[in-house]
Amino acid sequence: MSSPDSLQIPENLLPRDGRFGSGPSKIRSAQIDALVTDASTYLGTSHRQSTVRAKVGQIREGLSSLFSLPEGYEVVLGNGGSTCFWDAATFHLIERKSEHLAFGEFSSKFAAAASAAPHLEDPVVITSEPGRHPFAESRDDVDLYALTHNETSTGVMMPISRPAGATGLVAVDATSGAGALPVDPTQFDCYYFAPQKSFASDGGLWLALLSPAAVERVESVAASGRWTPAFFDLKIALDNSRLNQTYNTPALTTLHLLASQIEWFNAHGGLEFSAGRSARSAEILYSWADASEFARPFVENPEMRSTVVGTIDFTPEVDAALVASILRRHGVLDTEPYRKLGRNQLRIAMFPAVDSEDVAALCASINWIVGQL
Repeated sequence: MSSPDSLQIPENLLPRDGRFGSGPSKIRSAQIDALVTDASTYLGTSHRQSTVRAKVGQIREGLSSLFSLPEGYEVVLGNGGSTCFWDAATFHLIERKSEHLAFGEFSSKFAAAASAAPHLEDPVVITSEPGRHPFAESRDDVDLYALTHNETSTGVMMPISRPAGATGLVAVDATSGAGALPVDPTQFDCYYFAPQKSFASDGGLWLALLSPAAVERVESVAASGRWTPAFFDLKIALDNSRLNQTYNTPALTTLHLLASQIEWFNAHGGLEFSAGRSARSAEILYSWADASEFARPFVENPEMRSTVVGTIDFTPEVDAALVASILRRHGVLDTEPYRKLGRNQLRIAMFPAVDSEDVAALCASINWIVGQL
């Protein structure tokens, strides 16, 4: 067996770009180039003036096109990321009681936020073990169903559809799924996400696609007089978004990178293009794992295997952490598993910016490392 410290992966096996992190994700060089081109008239300028507001308008229009939003749907944005949006939703999207599907670290956090909110009834929380997702149940006393399109911690994805017979709003955490998974906007009322994953930008921003019913909920709760901190007030966010701005100062670089990625998606075929890139990478990764003698997909049901974030278990004889450390030494980054899952595995992001050829090269590099060890 070769010493791990002495291993040198052959250059011809390595990915051309070694960024496989599940967020922040790989940013394409074309996005950086576009930012540099605009830097002197864009960076360091007021977010209340036309230059930045035009960029926000470009983002809102681009997302409406990308997701083929029906008439009356609105694109809303605010600072704070998806974690902030969970708290905001407890103030202005849930009237009294919500139902949550919890099947990993992140899908559980919205449920925890709703449970802690003193003005709401205790939520219904339907759980399943990591590696699969549960199913929503229609209830007369629930006014919001909280689904998750892609569980980033475990590599499980689920199709988005309204629970049969449900009358409440459907809110979908699409933080790592938006832009990389197909979705029918008629099946949700709120589809929210952050830009540091499929949209190849930085964090600190949330975006939400709201149906007319969700807009009505936001406005009716605001009119009811429910006290809300301004930072979490979705009515304030809605009003500002209609002016192509945010309530408080956003990160201008984040907006610019996001706009470039949306433009790239739409210019090449929209959601079919971007989701197709992730699907091709996933086919390569899972086919490799299925054929491997030392690796297998953690998610056993192929229909639940994420095409965005792949989790691959290793046999006990192969130390996944050691493999990840050797990869990192060669510039192949962030393949380590989600820390709280505690499994002997790698977690590999396959966002649209990641080239499928690099996923194939990653698989070849792993084979070479294990062979040497």
